[in-house]
Amino acid sequence: MDSGNEDALDIIITNVVATFRTRCHLNLRLIALEGVNVIYKPEVGKVLMKLRKPKITASIWSSGKIICTGATSEDESKVGARRLARTLQKLGFRVRFSDYKVVNVLAVCSMPFSIRLIDFTKKNRPIASYEPELHPAATYRIKQIKATVQVFSTGSITVTGPNVQTVATAVEQIYPLLFECQKPLRK
Repeated sequence: MDSGNEDALDIIITNVVATFRTRCHLNLRLIALEGVNVIYKPEVGKVLMKLRKPKITASIWSSGKIICTGATSEDESKVGARRLARTLQKLGFRVRFSDYKVVNVLAVCSMPFSIRLIDFTKKNRPIASYEPELHPAATYRIKQIKATVQVFSTGSITVTGPNVQTVATAVEQIYPLLFECQKPLRK
């Protein structure tokens, strides 16, 4: 983006999803009985555990696979995952923190203008699709970087991608396309 005539866009990360393995079997019933901030869901075979700082929710399976959601940065996600592993160690499990990976990042961003979604979709087919009967946003998929952008007529966009860098790249790529489809300002 040309920073000479535009203000920088604020990309706000709202959720980082990461996975890791403990490399040991976990007794879900024991975690439910002795852990804190835990919800046991035996019908789906998992335990939900919440941490307050950093604020994350973890889905824990007996196989040792754990999915952490709710962090607002990649660093916060890793700190939360490590704290969770430590909590399980304190419950008596022989946890070894491994295979940590950020799998999804969700971010929101507001353009400083409104967007004509029908024009945007027509100019960017087949990458962009818009079905107002199903969803109020146009969907723009960037296959090369595995990112998806939801574009709303208000100028708000939500971006999902495999990491924070991909999300930022997606916003940079879509900005000029949105800029040429902006609604004229009413006087």
